[in-house]
Amino acid sequence: MAEHHFHLKADWPGGRNSVGELECGNLKTKISIPPEMDGPGVGTNPDEMLLGAAATCYIITLAAMLERRSIEVSSLTMESEGIVEVEKGVITYKKIIHRPHVILKIENAEQAQNVEKLAERAEKSCMISRAIEGNVEIGLEPIIEIEK
Repeated sequence: MAEHHFHLKADWPGGRNSVGELECGNLKTKISIPPEMDGPGVGTNPDEMLLGAAATCYIITLAAMLERRSIEVSSLTMESEGIVEVEKGVITYKKIIHRPHVILKIENAEQAQNVEKLAERAEKSCMISRAIEGNVEIGLEPIIEIEK
């Protein structure tokens, strides 16, 4: 069994409203609490990073599945939304909604149905989705079109 190890370094110079730095492989950024949570809003934050991890894992997984099935795609883009709830001072990451937009190169109703199934399968196969399963709800709203 192969194991992959990833290492992260973080520097946090002060209290709650400080601005820190994070470095992990090719990712190097400033970090702070977002302004929605009364923070300075500098760089990125854990909420955006979890959303980014879930979204990139999902779109890469979907792209690999489409490629393995030899489904010709003209465009694969996506928007994702993270919903965080604050109730009585408790912050909970409630839901992530992925909205992949797949534009197919050829018109084929059966292929469009296959892409819909793959979009659902990719969400269940993505390792980040599996890691947060049971804690964060994942929603999926795919749009599948034919190139014009």
